[in-house]
Amino acid sequence: MKWREIAITTRQENADAMAEIFETVGAMGMVIEDPQLIADYIDSNVWDHHNVEIPDVPKGMIRLKVYLPVDERIEERLNLLQEELSAWERSQDGSSAHAWTMNDILEEDWAHAWKAFFKPEKVGRQIVIRPSWEPYDASADDLIISIDPGMAFGTGTHPTTVMCIRALEDYIFPGSQVIDVGTGSGVLSIASALLGAGRVLALDNDLVAVNSARENIELNHVDSVVEVRQNDLLAGIQEPVDILVANIVADVIIRLSPQAAELLESGKLMLASGIIQNRLDDVVDALTANGFVIEELISHGEWAAVVARKE
Repeated sequence: MKWREIAITTRQENADAMAEIFETVGAMGMVIEDPQLIADYIDSNVWDHHNVEIPDVPKGMIRLKVYLPVDERIEERLNLLQEELSAWERSQDGSSAHAWTMNDILEEDWAHAWKAFFKPEKVGRQIVIRPSWEPYDASADDLIISIDPGMAFGTGTHPTTVMCIRALEDYIFPGSQVIDVGTGSGVLSIASALLGAGRVLALDNDLVAVNSARENIELNHVDSVVEVRQNDLLAGIQEPVDILVANIVADVIIRLSPQAAELLESGKLMLASGIIQNRLDDVVDALTANGFVIEELISHGEWAAVVARKE
């Protein structure tokens, strides 16, 4: 299948707004190329980085990439994307100018091109994220997640996911009932199962992500614990849950907060990540307005996560 890759260079703080626009036009996932993050990983020797190039973008900027299927709706989606970007920029008084480029790629070419960026990494006290094609010499206490993200993109090593994994290591207890909203490639659902959850419901509204999550869940032999469904956030979900995980973006977390408050009983937890630091107050305000008490705030560079307990 052929995909139209759209690359937008913008400021770090615009990632949330861009993600909302991409969702509107039906783009498949979002790749964040953050030169500072890549440089930090190289400096810390996290990666075998001989084939890794730092994105050539100005200081303080990031490159966001999304993919649209090249089909009968491609021109309609591109026109809508242009309209949405222009409207958003006007709302910023022209102060958030961005540059974007397009390129057509075959799925198999894309699948090989980005693999240089994805190496085994221990992201928590126990959890290790390992590409399915890479060997890893595990210690006795390691819990290994093998991932082949496909077109769902989530490798599990981005700071937003790492913060969630470390929080899950702290808060999951044996037999926990977990819901993972916006599961992507299924990393957090798999981590929950490996950490002892009794049942995990993985939700995503993107069919590509749903299929990718199912494949990764089977690859990690946790399909007896994790169920994957295509679903719009928590719409129609009534299953009791101890921990709700949402690694999305700030605006979606804000929209999710009333649904989460209705679903969760007193004392149950919501772990929310994918939040740019300058939107953290907005997320905290939404959660507290819907009956949550903030248990913990977690930061990682430009990103933040929140652990909130239902009153």
